[in-house]
Amino acid sequence: MTLWNGSFPFYPGANACFPFDTTRAVIISIFLSILATFIIILPGIRGRGRLFWFLRVVMGLFVGAVVLTIQFTRDWETGWVTANTSYKSFSCALVNVDIGLHIGLGGVNVTLVGNPVNQVNETINYNEHFAWSFGADYDQSYGEGLEKGLPSPILYVAEKFTTQSPCSVHRQYRISGHYASLTLWMAFCMWLLSILLFSMPILLYGSYMLLLTAALMLFSLLFFFTARNTPKCPIQFGPTSLKTDYGGSFWLTLATGLLCLLLGLGIIILNSVQPEKLKLLFNLDEGKGEEEEEWDKSYLPAEPSSSAQDVLMVPLGELCEVTATRL
Repeated sequence: MTLWNGSFPFYPGANACFPFDTTRAVIISIFLSILATFIIILPGIRGRGRLFWFLRVVMGLFVGAVVLTIQFTRDWETGWVTANTSYKSFSCALVNVDIGLHIGLGGVNVTLVGNPVNQVNETINYNEHFAWSFGADYDQSYGEGLEKGLPSPILYVAEKFTTQSPCSVHRQYRISGHYASLTLWMAFCMWLLSILLFSMPILLYGSYMLLLTAALMLFSLLFFFTARNTPKCPIQFGPTSLKTDYGGSFWLTLATGLLCLLLGLGIIILNSVQPEKLKLLFNLDEGKGEEEEEWDKSYLPAEPSSSAQDVLMVPLGELCEVTATRL
């Protein structure tokens, strides 16, 4: 047992791999709070429309939470490999580690976890992020990693995505991530418009906005797909290589986009084939309209009765002659 547990106090510690993303946790907490608020007022809704109203709220909040959350996730493309590799530069010590690569719309995350975690008198548990979003310089982040003396596997993986790398994938991923993020922000705006139109309610135009939301989400996948299929340099660790595949955010975006597409088409078909069932789904029954019509008629002026008209009628012969004098 040595002072400072064998490490120097003036060196920065490793960025540990946290079990969840704080941004994702904040967004999910906000939408769950909104859902809890709607659940509280749920008993105030009468009749069988309560279930339909609850399903609409859950579906709408789910789509909004997904569209907003996938903007900040870092698992659009992921890959893991277990390898025996050198831990530091100019060192012959080999460590057994799990190396993870996570590509998002705004950058790259490289994860390094030891098997076991404590090896070569150090705790091997790293999670480094290298951003290429607007206002971020990827090469500068990589240079800071070199200055901090990050482990060799992290620097080796991160070097593949630099602008000076012969792999030439930085530009494709960066541009594709920017366009995919832009289309997702547009999809979020279309989702807000659809919620507003459904609550007015203008069902047909709300379904159009829902279809536009689905189209923009699918277009964002197309933008990312173009970067995914660019030729890449192999990421080799001895006999094993690190290969990536589509991650959870990609498949979640695809599933949500298809869900919005089916919902929008379903509302359009019901509106043209069976509008009564669509009104029932959105709690727009005819009884409500009849009550409103009767309420409006109750405040209209009453028509004059025939007896009143008879009283006001005067024979023409009994009219008095009136002489007008010229001024």
